[in-house]
Amino acid sequence: MAQSPSAAASLGGLGKFTELRQRLVFVLLALVVYRIGSYIPVPGIDPQRMLELMESQQGTIVDMFNMFSGGALNRFSLFALNVIPYISSSIIVQLMGQIYEPWKAMKKEGESGRRKLTQYSRVGAVALAIVQAGSIASMLQQQPGVVYQPGIGFVLTAIVALTAGTIFLMWLGEQITERGVGNGISLIIFAGIVASLPGAVVGTFQQVASGELSGFAILVIVALVLGVTYFVVFMERGQRRITVNYARRQGGRQAYMNQSSHLPLKLNMAGVIPAIFASSLIMFPATMVQWFGQGGTAPTDGGWRDQLNLFLQNLSQALAPSEPLHMLLYGAMIMGFAFFYTALVFNSQETADNLKKSGALVPGIRPGKATADYIDGVLTRLTLIGSIYLVLVCLLPEVIRAFWSVPFYFGGTSLLIVVVVVMDFTAQVQAHLMSHQYEGLMKKANLKGGSRGGLTRG
Repeated sequence: MAQSPSAAASLGGLGKFTELRQRLVFVLLALVVYRIGSYIPVPGIDPQRMLELMESQQGTIVDMFNMFSGGALNRFSLFALNVIPYISSSIIVQLMGQIYEPWKAMKKEGESGRRKLTQYSRVGAVALAIVQAGSIASMLQQQPGVVYQPGIGFVLTAIVALTAGTIFLMWLGEQITERGVGNGISLIIFAGIVASLPGAVVGTFQQVASGELSGFAILVIVALVLGVTYFVVFMERGQRRITVNYARRQGGRQAYMNQSSHLPLKLNMAGVIPAIFASSLIMFPATMVQWFGQGGTAPTDGGWRDQLNLFLQNLSQALAPSEPLHMLLYGAMIMGFAFFYTALVFNSQETADNLKKSGALVPGIRPGKATADYIDGVLTRLTLIGSIYLVLVCLLPEVIRAFWSVPFYFGGTSLLIVVVVVMDFTAQVQAHLMSHQYEGLMKKANLKGGSRGGLTRG
C-alpha cells in the first residue's frame, strides 16, 4: 500500500522529534547520574562532624562553593569540587588567550586552535583539582574530629577521589553538549544550584509556621523573585545594534550594492564572571578566619601571627554580609570586574579592522581608529548599564536576608546562572524544533514536486 506524501512528511517529522526527545532524555539521565554521585562520600570523613563544620562556614567562599556543588561539599562527596576547577582553568586560558601572543595566534587558527586551548583547559583543570583537593584535605585534618585517621593516606585518597570526580564531570559535561541539548558544564552547575532550592523553600515555610515570618513577607519575597527573574531575562536579551553599511559586496558572479547589516553588542557582555570574582574576593577574609583564626581571641604575645589573626577578624566582621562596607565594596568590585572582563573578551580595534577589511562602514564614522573609538564608546556606556544591573541583582539577596532573616540563598550569582542557562537551553530546544520544521517542509516540498513530475510524465 503506497504512502501519501503528507503521511511520509509527517513520519519524518515524528522521527526528528524522536531525536530531540532522546537528547532531552539523555540530559535528564546524565543529571541524575550527577546527583547520585554527589551523595557518594570520600572515605575517612565523619559525616556529622563534617556537617557541623560546614554549618560554621556560612558567608564564606566554602559556603558559595557548596551552593554551586549542590551540597556535595557539605557531604564531602566525590563531586565536592564540582566543575569549579574546569571553570577556573577555562577562565585563565581565556584571559591568557587575550594577553599571551602565542595563544592569541592559536585562537586565530580556527577549530584546530580552539581544540588546543580546550586541551590546555582540561590539563589545567586536573592540576587545579589536585591542588584544591590537597588543600581541602589538609585543612580538614586540622579540624578536630572531622577525619577519622589523619595522615598522608587520607590526603592521597582525597586527592585521587576528588580529582577523579572532577574529571568524570568534565567528561559528562562534554557528553551532554555532544549528545544532549545545551552546554553540559552549565547544566551541571544549574543542577547543583537548583538542588539546594527545595531546602531553602522548606526552611522559609518552617519560619512561617513558627511565626518568625509573616505571610505578607512571603508574598513580597515571591514577588521580588518573579520580578528580578523577569528583569534578568530582559537585561540579558538587551542588545545595542550598530548599523553597518556595505558599499559593495561580491557574492559569486553577482555584486550586491548598498547592503545594510548590524553589529550586535550585548548589554551584559561579561556574563556572571564579575559576580563570581567579586564574591570570591570579598569572602576571602572570612574564610581565612574560619579556617585558621581563633574567633574572638585577642593577641597573646603581640606576635605577627596574632596581629594578622586580629586584623582578619576585624576585616571579616566589617565585610560580613549585609554590612554597609560589604555592600559598597561588593558593588564596586562587580563594576570593576565587569569593565575589566569586557575589555578582555571584546577588542574594539580588532572589530573595526575586520569591518574595514570587509568593506563595511558605520554611517557617519570614518573607518579605522574612528570606528574603533565609536564602538568603544558605545561599549563603555553599555558596560556601565550592565554593571549596575549586575550590582542590583547580586545585592538583592543581601537586602532580603538583612530585613527578613530568611534562609534565602537562591539569588545573586546563582539566580543569574540559572536564568542564563535556562535561556540558552530554551533557545537551543527552539533551534532544534525550527530545524526539524524546516527539514519537514523541504521534504514535503520535494515530495510534492516529485509527485507532480510523475503525473506529468505519466
